[in-house]
Amino acid sequence: MVDAVDSHGGEIGVVLDIAGSSSQILLDATSLDRLSQSADPVVVAAGQVGSQVKMRVGATWLIANIRSLKLADGRTGQITAAIDFLGEGDEERLTGKLYKFRRGVTRYPMPGCGVFPVSTADLKQIYAADDRANIEIGTVYPTRDIRAALYIDALLGKHFALLGSTGTGKSTAAALILHRICDLAPQGHIVMVDPHGEYAAAFKGNGATYDVSNLQMPYWLMNFEEHCEVFVTSHGSERQIDSDILAKCLLMARAKGRLGQEISKLTVDAPIPYLLSDLTNLISLEMGKMDRAGDTAPYLRLKTKIDEVKADPRYGFMFSGMLVADTMAGFIERVFRMPGEGKPISIIDVSGVPSEITSVVVAVLARMVFDFAIWSRNEPQRPVLLVCEEAHRYIPANESMSSVGRILSRIAKEGRKYGVSLGLITQRPSDLAEGVLSQCGTIIAMRLNNDRDQAFVRAAMPEGARGFLDVIPALRNRECIVCGEGVGVPIRVSFDALEDERRPASEDPLFSQLWREVGQEDQIIARTIKRWRAQGH
Repeated sequence: MVDAVDSHGGEIGVVLDIAGSSSQILLDATSLDRLSQSADPVVVAAGQVGSQVKMRVGATWLIANIRSLKLADGRTGQITAAIDFLGEGDEERLTGKLYKFRRGVTRYPMPGCGVFPVSTADLKQIYAADDRANIEIGTVYPTRDIRAALYIDALLGKHFALLGSTGTGKSTAAALILHRICDLAPQGHIVMVDPHGEYAAAFKGNGATYDVSNLQMPYWLMNFEEHCEVFVTSHGSERQIDSDILAKCLLMARAKGRLGQEISKLTVDAPIPYLLSDLTNLISLEMGKMDRAGDTAPYLRLKTKIDEVKADPRYGFMFSGMLVADTMAGFIERVFRMPGEGKPISIIDVSGVPSEITSVVVAVLARMVFDFAIWSRNEPQRPVLLVCEEAHRYIPANESMSSVGRILSRIAKEGRKYGVSLGLITQRPSDLAEGVLSQCGTIIAMRLNNDRDQAFVRAAMPEGARGFLDVIPALRNRECIVCGEGVGVPIRVSFDALEDERRPASEDPLFSQLWREVGQEDQIIARTIKRWRAQGH
């Protein structure tokens, strides 16, 4: 039996001290050198930071991850390594092979216990996807053939975050994961908020794209808080006065319509259609009841702002007069892909939305997803995945929460009870509101160049994955560390290549090439100015 183990590379060290999840082993430099001749790339990498080793305890193999290395005090040719235990598997009696790997450790080794390198065959057992529904996203580093799988129910059921600095291949990784989910569930319901218009090109075949030209989001879907963000311009004590007037007039406007009259206990938040002209007329009527001219200022402020928004063509996708009919069912059908008809993802391209209203549009979409889930609790369940690109824009750490920050934080905390899943994609995890990242059960971390971001991710990750985190600054493009609920054990993954027609339009410009091209500049400028002045219409 020992010979069988030796064929894996033989003993390379001993256990030095044991302390719960992290312990120390002593590695022999000569034995590690000997492994470099092995044909197995996993055995060759043994002893490096981020690689795995195994120890025999009774009839089980314990697997541990190497977190850090340093020369042993006063011992030449020997290295101490800090390790984190990942899990254990049974040992086959005759061959010494590992099988039936599971997370967590039931028995720890004693100091002096032998340490062995892990082989490709062992990794196949460790990373083998069990029979739960899963999607394959790439290969486990450093192997070329062991597939990395994400368990779809755990990934979506407990939210996930995809993190990585600009230029690490984050958008392509997001597209790859979403394509794999769409392939697995062609009747799914995925809503993606796309702030840069990158993903429409990637999901032509299996998704629907909505932008300012066809989104047709009715303004009356906004709740009172969102109305205040758009229509109330004052600050301090004046803001409260303006909000109270708006609440009173908005409730009356909602009650005027046929739908509003049918509901006995109408609230200001209920998504009931009303006419903007009714709202301004009611504000004028209320203003007429004022005695002194000075009291009319708040009414005038509101009326001016509403008229301004109504007249601005950039807001036409939301505030045009066409949207007063009760189009709520059709809007939910289109945007939530119910039924999906083989196109389970809707890309909401908000790049053409005026910046001052973008967060309100995202807030309405996120709240519609959440409210739909709450009010359909007694119906057959239709879970929805909401994916938020550039999430740090909407859930910022330093500002007082806007309506979009509040609703996304609420989905992060409570969404899974109602079947709403959240996928956050961001390049600045440290700019996210505290606690939101820790609500994500699975973290997919690509290279992060900023120290604060690395520290932030480290705090959100489970204890056993800390050794993997130290390699985050050293990851290559299209590589990531995955840990949490969506994987059996933390893994380093090289993402699969994605076909050109399924990739997002987020390629970096090639300056050396593009700066050689000349000609037709006057036409480029003329066409650009025309679009600029028309604001996309």
